[in-house]
Amino acid sequence: MKRLSNYILMLLVTVGLLVGCAGNENSSQPEENKNEDHTKTDETQVQEGTTYPLTVEDSAGNKVFLEEDPERIVSLIPSNTEIVFAVGAGEQVVGVSDHDNYPEQVKEINKVGGMQMNTEKVLSLKPDLVLAHGSSAHNSQAAIDQISNAGISVYVVKNASDFKGVYETIQSIGKLVDEQKKAESIVAGMKKKLKGIKEKASEIKDPKSVFVEVSPAPEIYTTGTGTFMNQMLQAINAENAAVNQQGWVKMNEEAIINLQPDVIITTYGYYTEKPVEKVLSREGWEQVPAIEKKQVYDVHSDLVTRAGPRLIEGVERLAEAVYPETFGDE
Repeated sequence: MKRLSNYILMLLVTVGLLVGCAGNENSSQPEENKNEDHTKTDETQVQEGTTYPLTVEDSAGNKVFLEEDPERIVSLIPSNTEIVFAVGAGEQVVGVSDHDNYPEQVKEINKVGGMQMNTEKVLSLKPDLVLAHGSSAHNSQAAIDQISNAGISVYVVKNASDFKGVYETIQSIGKLVDEQKKAESIVAGMKKKLKGIKEKASEIKDPKSVFVEVSPAPEIYTTGTGTFMNQMLQAINAENAAVNQQGWVKMNEEAIINLQPDVIITTYGYYTEKPVEKVLSREGWEQVPAIEKKQVYDVHSDLVTRAGPRLIEGVERLAEAVYPETFGDE
């Protein structure tokens, strides 16, 4: 149980990257619909390359100065790392968090801590740039200050709460590491895929009700309104069974059974054995449509919680699980 509690604590932070607060104005669906496809990606508006010295403002309002293209980068969260590698600056990464697992190369890179940063380790790597994150920077402000006081540039990446925010995150990191064109290309590709998914999903006449489990029994957590997962379900024309809940919430089994979801999605198969089988075998759930019709599927958490280039792959996996007849043969 202690190990499970640690996993749930880690999930609170990880899922928090894409959940956003229930009252976050950027998390509202109308705002998402208006803005998600309008991040600038026109190559005529993109500089040929980053001009150094460079001074930019991070998501915490700090002025960050880079004398030149950073040759040594430390990333404090997996989503930042994935973006740096995706835009083509992976060879410059010298330190990553304990939770980094993608791409494969990160397993051989120095680890600098997990929930708590190993400040001395970070300093010993002599980075030119440290990429922190808005979801956790406030909890490690003393460590960030220590690193900054050592003359190292620290950039706090935005805690994205919608697709638009993810696009902006990729673009901002691309600018920092002089890979703007690659970043724009990635964003354009993500938008194109998401648009295709939405167009195909719009043809679905009978939307299914979906309950998402982001942690297993006995402490079952789900994502309600005002969360990124809710937006993902809307993107594939599915109904969030927990839409009357706000944010990331714990629910008891009786309340979940009363929702009568058509599909149940678990996202914890990477640390729990046979998650689908365990859900299907729950006593008292026999009359739940998802159980009765065996519509329970596991989607890897990394694909639907990391604000990076693989996020649209997560939407695709959700679509394939919920609507295999529409998306399964792609």
